[in-house]
Amino acid sequence: MTRPFLVDVPDEVLDDLRARLRATRWPSPAPGAAWEQGTDLSYLRELVAFWADGFDWRAAERRLNSYPQFVEVVDGVPIHFVHQRAAGGGGLPLVLTHGWPSAWVELLPLVSRLTDPAAHGIDGPAFDVVAPSLPGYGFTARPAHTGVTTRYVAGLWHGLMAALGYPRYGAQGGDFGAGVATWMALTATERVTGVHLTTPEVWPYLGPGSAPLTPTEQAYVDHLAAWDSTERGYTAIQSTRPQTLGYGLTDSPAGLAAWIVEKWRAWGDTGGDVDGRLGRDFLLTLLTVYWATGSITTSIRDYYDNRWHGSAPGPADRVTVPTATAVFANEFVPEGVPPPSWAERLYDVRRRTVFPRGGHFAAVEEPDLVARDIAEFFGTVLREGGAD
Repeated sequence: MTRPFLVDVPDEVLDDLRARLRATRWPSPAPGAAWEQGTDLSYLRELVAFWADGFDWRAAERRLNSYPQFVEVVDGVPIHFVHQRAAGGGGLPLVLTHGWPSAWVELLPLVSRLTDPAAHGIDGPAFDVVAPSLPGYGFTARPAHTGVTTRYVAGLWHGLMAALGYPRYGAQGGDFGAGVATWMALTATERVTGVHLTTPEVWPYLGPGSAPLTPTEQAYVDHLAAWDSTERGYTAIQSTRPQTLGYGLTDSPAGLAAWIVEKWRAWGDTGGDVDGRLGRDFLLTLLTVYWATGSITTSIRDYYDNRWHGSAPGPADRVTVPTATAVFANEFVPEGVPPPSWAERLYDVRRRTVFPRGGHFAAVEEPDLVARDIAEFFGTVLREGGAD
């Protein structure tokens, strides 16, 4: 049974957080350029000081609680989610899924833009928006077993949407959320009206019998390999020893901030100025959600489960529902622009838009662009009869 939910972090949790922040034991500064060896010490000191004595969590909590939130138990998993219906009724159901190191708070700027697009100058249908927290993130607990993969979560989301009374719906996401949306379409095609992706999370099948890589595809793969060699240290540890890493990140809020903020700076279209681009209030809201729920360790288990228990699309797998790829490839540390044919190997791509700004966290970086692209895409799907 669906029950309402409000964010309400106990005072003692906040008091403990502030005490830990004030008592941080700092390392020596790294030699060389700032950020070259990881999160810059002087930046982090300022952020931690503001988190302890300048950030108003209760104001942030009120903002979060201005969105209607609920919990629904699906297959024994209590799922936390935002559910806001279209302003005028009759909205197209759409489930939005975040990734790592993020949370449902990244998706909140999309809610009003999609439930009441006309009020934001967006030409397209209005939506009933469902934005769940992935298992292990924030207020959705992770099941106490391995195998909580994007495919597994796709099944939970189908169950959630059925419990909410939606027989058919669209799926949208980035990062792990793009993987969830992809598996939703692969495992229950008849229920998904369309897929909208802001990152190319799932690789197409490239094994025996697949078409050889084109020169542009090979260049993209080579670029990813070069990116991996300097940027994917986090993946190696999170996909092999998440528990070991989790002790430090769960015990030290400064360590948690260093681990997460570095990714937002590098993966976003920040120009190196993560505060200026996203604002400290947003970053600290996200960090406080992770801290207050003790969910950093459970979130990074996504990497372990998807590496060791996940499944990649096979030669017979293809997303046959209409798909849109929104390319936000303007990261501070560029991950590369996938060529059109890359997505076309796996998806029935009906719309592809390359945006001049916005990075990995497009929903919060460029919500107007993302919402407009979603509305225009699903408006086309609706006119073609695919969203009935």
